[in-house]
Amino acid sequence: MILGMSLATFVLVHVVISLIAIVAGLIVMFGMLGSKSQPGLTAIFLVFTILTNATGFLIPPLVSEKLLPSHIIGILSLVLLAIACIALYVMKLAGPWRWIYVLTALLSLYFNVFVLVIQSFLKIPALTTLAPGNPPSGPVFAVAQGIVLVFFVLMIIGVWRRFRPA
Repeated sequence: MILGMSLATFVLVHVVISLIAIVAGLIVMFGMLGSKSQPGLTAIFLVFTILTNATGFLIPPLVSEKLLPSHIIGILSLVLLAIACIALYVMKLAGPWRWIYVLTALLSLYFNVFVLVIQSFLKIPALTTLAPGNPPSGPVFAVAQGIVLVFFVLMIIGVWRRFRPA
């Protein structure tokens, strides 16, 4: 039992939270390309991404005395999210805080999508056949992660140049 839920229920809640965070984050990211500030959706993205990372630490075998790659990604993402929240809510995107927010928020979104790709290759049988192993490996997996990385690099550069909220 985790937080009063069976492991299966807790993992399902974690996955739903993650998907909400990713969808909200993608909508916010595309809105930022048009300099649209979407306060409600941005708050949902940030809160649900924080929840995704926090709940991820509670899922076995991630609950471990040994530092795992998933822990490193989760810690890094939480640090980035803390900086993004400070940039947005405390510093109000003034001066360099605009690009700091863009970079930290979108890197955090990237890490969430990075983990989504890994989990997809682990859990979806058709993808598992293309890239077996835990963690997944092989050219198909590398190409998928490469496409995600290039997409986010281009989006971060685009948002960095265009995002000028009123």
